[in-house]
Amino acid sequence: MSQKTLRVVQWTTGNIGTRALRAVIDHPALTLAGLYVHSDAKEGLDAGELCDRGTVGVKATRSIDEIIDLGADCVLYMPLQFDLDEVCRILASGANIVTTRGEFHHPPSMPAAIRDTVETACAEGGTSIHSTGSSPGFISEAVPLVLSSIQRTLDHLAIDEYADLSQRNSPGILFEVMGFGQQPADFAQARLDHVKDNFGPSLQVLADALGLPFDSVEASGELAVARNDVTIAAGTIPAGTVAAQRITISGIRGGRELMRFRPTWYCTTDIDVDWDMQATGWHISIDGDAPLDIEMRFPIPLERMSETAPNYTANRAVNAVHAVHSAAPGIRTSLDLPLIVPVLS
Repeated sequence: MSQKTLRVVQWTTGNIGTRALRAVIDHPALTLAGLYVHSDAKEGLDAGELCDRGTVGVKATRSIDEIIDLGADCVLYMPLQFDLDEVCRILASGANIVTTRGEFHHPPSMPAAIRDTVETACAEGGTSIHSTGSSPGFISEAVPLVLSSIQRTLDHLAIDEYADLSQRNSPGILFEVMGFGQQPADFAQARLDHVKDNFGPSLQVLADALGLPFDSVEASGELAVARNDVTIAAGTIPAGTVAAQRITISGIRGGRELMRFRPTWYCTTDIDVDWDMQATGWHISIDGDAPLDIEMRFPIPLERMSETAPNYTANRAVNAVHAVHSAAPGIRTSLDLPLIVPVLS
């Protein structure tokens, strides 16, 4: 399928951003227009050097003005922290945004002031913004929407995510953000809220699409501690500290759970509880008049998981660029866009 060539900016080069940058460079219908970085050390480097693609003639910059002046069609926005002013400036300038951040999955769930500010920027620039990725996104919206196409009644939908993080060499993410290696009593409520804020809105998109909106979204969490000291790629998890976590996000309708997303993230199976610790991947079960039970596993050796897993998130964002570029101005959900069909390299 022939597509118009679009000019794209990659915004930051973390694990996901680096894979997205590589995908844009390789894409037959995308041209890399610019690269924004936060690090002084990366400023001025050729974009290709930052993603193992050789020299491509696009230099990394820390100047937002330079990025805005490029007049790109789309920005792949993938920073660690969301910045409302940045997002609105990009959108108002005439560049669309595809982001792997979770703030925009379900506009009705957004704080009204933020939603209205973003919508105003979209109207000014004639642009749209869309949040996507592998999880949330692909597994919590795209896949269930396809599976629901053979249902006429739905009693329960459950999505379980499993991730063995023992070979992920990201100490900051695992120990500081996710709370592994901490005392259970120190495990922050903010962690539970973060997961709820990311996955609850995505489930709400699905529920709204099916005409079954939730009465509420609830979150609960369970922790497991290491029986013994365990060494993983990111460092050491002492015995008695958090080594696994299971968080349940439930969409409640009519006084019962209608949909559930439950990630089980773990760094070792030598823990103090008897959980079903499956290999990295997803399990989806649907109870209805056309019941389904589906396993989706990542057929990757554990030692290669950290180099491959970011592709699942980055690729969907890159593949969505053309659809978002063609969408009506505003915050666009999975329901506003056509089926994401890639043009492969």
